[in-house]
Amino acid sequence: MSHPVRTILCFGDSNTWGFDPSSITEPYPRRHPLEVRWTGLLASALGSGWRVIEEGQNGRTTVHRDPFNPGRSGMDYLPACLESHKPIDLVVMMLGSNDLKAVFNVPATEVSSGAAVLARFILSSNAGPDNRPPKLLLVCPPPIGDLSHLPDLAARITNGDTRSRELPRHFKGLASILGCAYLNSQEIVNPSITDGIHLEPSDHRKLAAAIEAKVREMDLA
Repeated sequence: MSHPVRTILCFGDSNTWGFDPSSITEPYPRRHPLEVRWTGLLASALGSGWRVIEEGQNGRTTVHRDPFNPGRSGMDYLPACLESHKPIDLVVMMLGSNDLKAVFNVPATEVSSGAAVLARFILSSNAGPDNRPPKLLLVCPPPIGDLSHLPDLAARITNGDTRSRELPRHFKGLASILGCAYLNSQEIVNPSITDGIHLEPSDHRKLAAAIEAKVREMDLA
């Protein structure tokens, strides 16, 4: 008996979109090719019985509305996103880096609180098979690296390296409270030295492999 195709929704920011770090000083961002992005690699590794949907957006936050970059609140977009792609077996959510921007002025614990709002919405939705909630894999976002060579960016994400490294303990605690699967990307990848935020192809490969292993551990029947 053949199994139905299982759907994975990857909901994230520029590291899910596939931002190429080498384009950080260019007039507009360039995207890694599909076969380089962790989402594309995940789809290839899982094979034909799986459908991997990319929902990455540059600048996306958990719940915050950026006055300088409209349309970036994950919570504003999430309900329509889930409705559009249902039935969804699994949501892989990796968000929080953009919440560290100075314009929002929130500590790491509040970043996880923002992620909690989205996570609880997913886990109480009817976007899964048979109108049940989807499963959730909560991924703590990568660390932020040295931004001192990009002073304008450093000013927008104050002490990003230190503050981002506080996120894992809060995200791990959140996953424990929710009873959902958890992955700490900070144990797996590091940001490019070029821009201190985005992933190089080698780290996309590492992240894809870790997420694939986690997905295969989960009971998505």
